[in-house]
Amino acid sequence: MKTRSRSAISGKFVKASTAKRRPATTVTEKVGGGSTGGVHRSAVSGQFVKKGFAKRNPRTTIKDS
Repeated sequence: MKTRSRSAISGKFVKASTAKRRPATTVTEKVGGGSTGGVHRSAVSGQFVKKGFAKRNPRTTIKDS
């Protein structure tokens, strides 16, 4: 399955090489994986996190939609 990487800081999609250089601030996701309902995900662990955690760590979390 195809993947894409996104910066947790800017929210923009980045090249795979950028994701490798900055694994703590990028999230790699599968294309066509479906909606996750607007939950937050940690760029560091890749796990879903609560809204409060996302607010306290805005540079290392993204909001999935």
